[in-house]
Amino acid sequence: MAAAEDAVAVEEPAERPEARLERAVRAAEQALIEYEIAVETFRVEVDNFSRLHHQKLGPMYTRLDELDARIAEAVAARTGDPEDIRKADEARARVMPMPGVEELFHGWMDGEGLFPEAAAMLTDQPVRPPQRVRPSDEARKLYRELARKAHPDLAQEEAERARREEFITRVNAAYARGDEALLRELAEEWAAGPAPKEQGPTPSEELYARLEWLAQRKEMLTLVAKDLEESAIGAMLRLAPDDPDRLLDEIAEQLLAQVAAREAELAALLG
Repeated sequence: MAAAEDAVAVEEPAERPEARLERAVRAAEQALIEYEIAVETFRVEVDNFSRLHHQKLGPMYTRLDELDARIAEAVAARTGDPEDIRKADEARARVMPMPGVEELFHGWMDGEGLFPEAAAMLTDQPVRPPQRVRPSDEARKLYRELARKAHPDLAQEEAERARREEFITRVNAAYARGDEALLRELAEEWAAGPAPKEQGPTPSEELYARLEWLAQRKEMLTLVAKDLEESAIGAMLRLAPDDPDRLLDEIAEQLLAQVAAREAELAALLG
């Protein structure tokens, strides 16, 4: 009888029915936040690599298009063939000036043509490298910490969600610029801000709805990640994720070789 009483005395209270569901929701929220951080980090890397790609290689692509047009025109002038003339016209159309080209090259070209830095690059001369805008390791660390702490999905009230969304927007902008100093300031601002309210009990139906929303959000992010990975720049970046600058240098060498081959071909045609 005493043993039975002792067994009753140490028996733990039964777990609330919704407790396991609450844990599942919390785990799903944290997993989604980590996934969002990974997707946003890759998006920033793709955007920055695309910018560097245009800055460093854009003039070379322009030069190749110009040489292709000249070669096609030289062939057409020799043969007089209507098909060769049509190909020459198409090649020339591809190098016609386009609106916003100055913005595309971010300071490498003006109305008079290529800047000296871009021209030097085409002749394999020393050139000022384009501005490096990839976030540093410390900036990435700060961004991840802020995203985990201030993510809007952790809010339980609309006012708190709005505050977090406004803050995370500024965090994302600073991270996209690689602004480590601003990220530190934002970390201090968040630490000094109002502490989030304690989460109270959540009804089971709300937890189920939350899980469904998290699943939908994950599906959307998966599509975003797939688009980034399958894009031309994303595919290039995956070839050298730890050293994209080296990849740009390799592509630049290949383009310079193509430029040299086209110039030799044009010289032979012009005799």
